[in-house]
Amino acid sequence: GFPRTLGQAKALDGICELDLVISLHVPFETLKDRLSARWIHPASGRVYNMEFNPPHVHGIDDLTGEPLVQREDDKPEAVAARLRKYKDAAKPVIELYKSRGILHSFSGTETNKIWPYVYALLSNKIPPLHSGEEH
Repeated sequence: GFPRTLGQAKALDGICELDLVISLHVPFETLKDRLSARWIHPASGRVYNMEFNPPHVHGIDDLTGEPLVQREDDKPEAVAARLRKYKDAAKPVIELYKSRGILHSFSGTETNKIWPYVYALLSNKIPPLHSGEEH
């Protein structure tokens, strides 16, 4: 997400005025497991997730047949450290937006269960576009 730090939040304040901020709360273990399941094909940058978008053959790129690799920062220990660092840095950002009354928080582990609530919030805040309207 963005902004991730108080410095980024203050810089963002300098270019726009936010009236809505969404915070998604996903359990630490869920995030760690999902991020750790990410593997890439280095030459192309294609990304696979062993749970949600696995290659046809485990560990092999679908198009080239070359081996997939896991980036160092996607290994479970590195992911855990990144998540702890993110949580510490993001806490003041969350508090800032909460104090402004613009923070909306949602919790869960599955996109299809969280999304309807996010969509309902956005639908009430953003007027729908109608075909034929000028952009």
